[in-house]
Amino acid sequence: MIRSFVFGAALATAAAALAAAPDRGAVNDAVIAEAGLPRTLSEYGFFTDAAAQIPTARVTPYRLNTPLWSDGAEKLRFVYVPQGTQAKADGEGLIDLPVGAALIKTFAFQKDGKRRLIETRVLLHRADGWLALPYVWNDEQTEAKLAVAGARMPVTTPAGEAIDYRVPNKNQCKECHGLNGEVIPIGPKARNLSADWLDRFADAGMIDKVPAVANRIPMWEDRATVSVAAAARGYLEANCAHCHRPGATASNSGLDLRWEQSDPHAIGIMKHPVAAGRGAGNLLYDVVPGKPDQSILTYRMASSEAGVAMPELGKATVDHDGLEAVERWIAALPQMDAARADH
Repeated sequence: MIRSFVFGAALATAAAALAAAPDRGAVNDAVIAEAGLPRTLSEYGFFTDAAAQIPTARVTPYRLNTPLWSDGAEKLRFVYVPQGTQAKADGEGLIDLPVGAALIKTFAFQKDGKRRLIETRVLLHRADGWLALPYVWNDEQTEAKLAVAGARMPVTTPAGEAIDYRVPNKNQCKECHGLNGEVIPIGPKARNLSADWLDRFADAGMIDKVPAVANRIPMWEDRATVSVAAAARGYLEANCAHCHRPGATASNSGLDLRWEQSDPHAIGIMKHPVAAGRGAGNLLYDVVPGKPDQSILTYRMASSEAGVAMPELGKATVDHDGLEAVERWIAALPQMDAARADH
């Protein structure tokens, strides 16, 4: 219920912002482009009211159909496209954002019935590539300061779990955003954005055309009404595939969990683990059709133990909804015996 409410509110906010007149101030383009590391979030000018997360002109809210889960945190996502430039459509994959663009993502939890901003991560597209920087909000909710070394703070999740929330350090950002030695965005892929939002983004002149999407990732809150495979594969795309793909930080696992991957062995079906170590839990295969309790994939998703839990970064608790979606998919897969699978 919490997820559905947040996602619906985010979509409504995004639609309203795209329709609004561009008279809400301006972003400091020089701060994005220059080589330094801005010490505070306010230096960018992304928000006219940062505490309320009201964006400046050309800073557009968006949501992902199926998002990355982070201990149930509310996430407020924005994309900035500088005046005089446009993003370019690139099929179903990542929107090609121009130099000078930025992606902004704020994490928040409820405290005493009020939304409390915890951190804001920014991805800046500079001439030499993308740069990821974390900013931590102060207690007064008036400013977020650069936290190159990361940070830790106590929070209570929507499920009532008290956790030690971790803000990644600057280098840890590369572990999720790294591909072939470069930092890249991982969220705003056309297939994981709604057709309505993409239409509005194009109408606002932010992108050169509406990307053609033949196989869109479903809305997470609609998972009970779509196929179990679509719900689970969408979840794995959003939560796992940025590392588990060729050229990324977990490519040595041999798993490729991207939405577009169709090879059964590549997505783990009756595949022996390559580098799981004790994380395999003495299980033999990443995914055993019909048997989620014998699958390494769900074993690691169901754990919060360091060295076992997957994903390794970005969560301290178990996403029971996501785990259920993947377990349902594995349970529905046609069973096969190991001898036939290893042949």
